[in-house]
Amino acid sequence: GLHHMVYEVVDNSIDEALAGFCKNINVKINIDGTLTVNDDGRGIPVDIHRDEKKSAAEVIMTQLHAGGKFDHESYKVSGGLHGVGVSVVNALSEKLELKIFRDNKEYLINFKNGNSIKPIKKIGSTKKRGTKITFLPSKDVFSSIKFSSSILQKRIRELAFLNKGISITLIDNSGKKSKEFAHKYEGGIIEF
Repeated sequence: GLHHMVYEVVDNSIDEALAGFCKNINVKINIDGTLTVNDDGRGIPVDIHRDEKKSAAEVIMTQLHAGGKFDHESYKVSGGLHGVGVSVVNALSEKLELKIFRDNKEYLINFKNGNSIKPIKKIGSTKKRGTKITFLPSKDVFSSIKFSSSILQKRIRELAFLNKGISITLIDNSGKKSKEFAHKYEGGIIEF
């Protein structure tokens, strides 16, 4: 279950790649026990959701079935749990930080135990684009919250083979020495 949280966040980035908007995905096991996934996709939408009176990003992060996989237009192809994944990851996290790089702006929203602390806010300008999620799994939910580099590396390698031309990197900063595993296969499944 702990590692499945990572797969759900990565699958959202893979969906951006399948839709043609993302080329690079980075997964980082941080020294403080958190895990970060960031991509160079379009960035989660930040406009105010008409019905909810909150940003679309906050709705996606806190409500089941709110993701782009439910409007049948955003994604013609998708993996993961069909839009529930990232809200479940948020609900099972003691804390989660979401940064969005979109339309030359950088946005930030923080969550605690699945609930937003404050509404999303613009914190600066940027040329970057994409989504960056850093989360700390809840000790109340999981018996162990230590991520296994080898389990994640195996899955990331498989995803790189299945999605040719996408660069997926795992950086493990949890040990004494930082380790990096970069995967990109132009031949995809044939290369496997």
